[in-house]
Amino acid sequence: MKSGFIWLMLSVASVQASAQEQPPRSSPPLTIEQAVQLARDNYPALQEQRARAAAAAEGPAVAHTAYLPRLDAVWQENLATHNNVFGLLLPQAIIPSVSGPVLPRSSDSVWGSAAGLLLSWDVVDFGVRKANVDVAKAQQTAATANLTLSELDATAAAADAFLTVLAADAGQRAAQANVDRLQVLADAVRILVANQLRPGADQSRAEAELAVARNQLIQSQQAVDLAHITLAASVGRPGDRIAVVAGRLTDAVPSPPPPATPEAHPAARVAAASIGVVQARERALGHAALPHISFQSAASARGSGATVAGIEDTNTQWLRVPNWAVGLSVSFPLMEGIAVRPRRRVEAQNEVAARAAYDQTILTVTAAQARAATLYRAATAIAQNMTTVLGAARETQERARARYNAGLAPVTEVADAERLLAQAESDAAVAQLGVWRALLAQAQAAGDLTPFLDLARRP
Repeated sequence: MKSGFIWLMLSVASVQASAQEQPPRSSPPLTIEQAVQLARDNYPALQEQRARAAAAAEGPAVAHTAYLPRLDAVWQENLATHNNVFGLLLPQAIIPSVSGPVLPRSSDSVWGSAAGLLLSWDVVDFGVRKANVDVAKAQQTAATANLTLSELDATAAAADAFLTVLAADAGQRAAQANVDRLQVLADAVRILVANQLRPGADQSRAEAELAVARNQLIQSQQAVDLAHITLAASVGRPGDRIAVVAGRLTDAVPSPPPPATPEAHPAARVAAASIGVVQARERALGHAALPHISFQSAASARGSGATVAGIEDTNTQWLRVPNWAVGLSVSFPLMEGIAVRPRRRVEAQNEVAARAAYDQTILTVTAAQARAATLYRAATAIAQNMTTVLGAARETQERARARYNAGLAPVTEVADAERLLAQAESDAAVAQLGVWRALLAQAQAAGDLTPFLDLARRP
């Protein structure tokens, strides 16, 4: 039994190890537009918002059902005594009513039957039902605006994750190039030291620089893996290894589209829709205390096994006594006005809060658009300057290597030049992507990613 238990534990450990070592599932390469569309189709939060928006879209149809008449039907068979008494009985739901004249006291039970139809229809309600329909429509508008805002946030997050993957890949390539150059340098220094043409300290420094570069390469590989995990989660495919196609995202960026007005942003439309919902509720409360005019029509029949003058003693399952009625009822909710006043004050304060939230949203969107424009100007200037920086770093590295080979410079000068070149290559690799990221920030601040995707797709 002990050996069997050990074998079982080893088997479980081997299964866990194989599961941990299993590589992530690969998928076909995606462009940034495809990644955005994938996020729009698969992201769970968007599916939730679509379901809520679809439910809110049915709200007006539900509210319109209040215009329909109400038709109720009943059939009843009962076995009960038929004692009756004169006097008042206040409305309640406990004591069953007994109709008919007072009979001699008896504990005998008889069968009774009843059936009826009641048609009730609010002919005039002075706008109550229309106000409730307006509330449902306002809630539908708010749900649609929330869905649009959620789609903007989710697709912008997917596009940003896509750019992050490209930047991480570029950083890894720069780190790999730095490792390759430092490997060549370390091999050359090792030969020179072995031939006693350079001191041993040069070899130690070259190997130290190579080790540091390898650590930076490991960190860049980690950044690539994390970026791919974030991208897979943002498009609704966690666990997949999403391959990316850069397309135009490594090319020069054309001029950005003109900025949009803050009022057109989905967040502003959400805030405006919230104001509309509160105003619709206020209008509905304004109609709550108005009278109702209802048309009513009823048809019924009853039968009883009790012996009563004018009614034939027969089988009580047959309806023997018919009745019908038709008329109009006017109801006045006299106390509703007192109950509505505090609720209207509550909604008035809710409207003040909703308008303040709208103003805050406009302020936030305006500031975001200004920040995005500043980021774009700075990113463009950096990308334009990186050509000079990269050329100077390469020239510095070549001259430092030449001076070291000629015995005119220490190895520290070469190491500094290599670090400068590695940093310049890494910055140059992500500088153009920084411009595209700033363009994405502008599109998100404007509330529409379509212009950004058009620029990324244009040949």
